[in-house]
Amino acid sequence: MVYDVVFFIALLATALALGAALAHVLELPNKIGLPRDEYFIVQQVYRGWDRLAFLLLVELAAMIALAVMSRRRPRVFWPVVGAIFCLLSAQLLFWLFTFPANVATENWTRMPNDWGRLRTQWEYSHLAGAIFQVLAMAALIVAALAHARTGAVARAPYSSPGG
Repeated sequence: MVYDVVFFIALLATALALGAALAHVLELPNKIGLPRDEYFIVQQVYRGWDRLAFLLLVELAAMIALAVMSRRRPRVFWPVVGAIFCLLSAQLLFWLFTFPANVATENWTRMPNDWGRLRTQWEYSHLAGAIFQVLAMAALIVAALAHARTGAVARAPYSSPGG
């Protein structure tokens, strides 16, 4: 029962975090060409999104717990490890590229001379991070299917090969 609850939390937290990531992807084509002043205005819609960090901590904790609990079930364990790798890769991209752009622009309230480069860095680092988050979700789905399949096999009545 605990295992299933942890699995559910990992899946739900990943799905919720993916929503924000995909929002960035969907807005990119409409924002990337905006003039400076308009871009800076639009960027203000992200105020408060830093609260999603809590969700990422829940996601990571649930994935790590799931990996530990699945360590003897390789068909579940390895996809979960892959999901953790993807989540950490997305975070690495955020801290190496997205966050520095936020700092340089004071969260898009100051317009430095290289704002265009920072915009490109910010937008495409979110795109790359979203790809990793989609892969994390896919890996968790693979793990969930493997868990369901092995659970179904364990519960299935024994039958002869012919019927």
